[in-house]
Amino acid sequence: MPEQLPSGFESLATSRAYFTQESMLAVETRKRKLFIGMPRETSLQENRLGLTPEAVQHLVSAGHEVVMEAGAGEPSKYADHDYSEAGAQIAYSTEEVFKADILLKVAPPTLEEIELLHSGQTLISALQMGSMTQEYISALSRKKINAIGFELMKDPSGARPVVRAMSEIAGSTVMLIAAEYLARSNEGKGIILGGITGVPPSQVVILGAGTVAEYAARAATGLGAEVKVFDNHLYKLRRLKHNLGMQLYTSTLDTFALSQQIRRADVVIGALAVEDGRIPFMVPEEMVASMASGSVIIDVSIDQGGCFETSEMTSHSSPIFRKYDVVHYCVPNIASRVPRTATNALSNIFTPILQEISQHGGINEVLFTNEHFRSGVYIYRGSLTNAMIAKKFNLRYKELGLLIAVRN
Repeated sequence: MPEQLPSGFESLATSRAYFTQESMLAVETRKRKLFIGMPRETSLQENRLGLTPEAVQHLVSAGHEVVMEAGAGEPSKYADHDYSEAGAQIAYSTEEVFKADILLKVAPPTLEEIELLHSGQTLISALQMGSMTQEYISALSRKKINAIGFELMKDPSGARPVVRAMSEIAGSTVMLIAAEYLARSNEGKGIILGGITGVPPSQVVILGAGTVAEYAARAATGLGAEVKVFDNHLYKLRRLKHNLGMQLYTSTLDTFALSQQIRRADVVIGALAVEDGRIPFMVPEEMVASMASGSVIIDVSIDQGGCFETSEMTSHSSPIFRKYDVVHYCVPNIASRVPRTATNALSNIFTPILQEISQHGGINEVLFTNEHFRSGVYIYRGSLTNAMIAKKFNLRYKELGLLIAVRN
């Protein structure tokens, strides 16, 4: 006969009401409410904005505060009403917007706007190294702010997402521009960009094999043009051919071969990337002079000094000039020609970044944990942290990592 359990133990063993439960401990939250300001861009070249109304609605619903200057969205074809309905505050003075903790601009602030900045503020904007002056850097440093150049920021793959997105837009747009200025209505050669049956295709030469070149080549070959790409980096040329999935004329920047192709070209695109602070190759004036009348040059690298000796910076309101009867299009901000598309692209990049800043508890914390975001910082609490800027102006700089570690 089995041994009987005591009645108390028997009820405990058969009951389903007794289970060990986990103790619920308080979870520390580091999420921080952000105060984001978007002023109206004052640069004549700038039509883009950092956030779309949809992105603003997403941030506001997450508990953040967004203030936007009246009319800031107009160049991108967004009305103030679109942003106010999304939850943004509409301010009618620049000073009010500049009270925000995080200032999101596209063009760098002017010297007058820098005076409106306050200590501890974070500025996220373009850096535009080519046009930067020592006076400008000193003015930003005196304000004791954190300054982040969004074209320097990297993603986990090591790529620069803003540069990539704007380069995709520029590469796709340059062929539309070239087609426009080849037309007889704009005193061009009167030819189609591409080709039709029985008629030789137009000739397109691209200097550089980066993202701009890839999208320009994709658009040109899609139209039927004959494309030739020059770059001194063989791995870039290989990658370009692989990405396009087709055989393509490629060459290093051999002067003789390049001069022969430029002389025959209908369109020449300058899209060389800056190396060590300068463009690695510049097309001499005599090569430009050898081009046929009505040919088109588009210098995408004009903001970094340009790829052609004859290049001079132009604007969206006056985009071209002629030299040797060759059309020169040298607008430094081609993506701003299609600002609504560009605003959407920027918003897709900045919205997750702002969310990450909030989740980590603020700018200092996200800089401490995210090396990719940290790569965009060139001034931290008034201290210059970018070695390239320091070298350009012979200034002292401090290691950002050490500054963050000490001040946290």
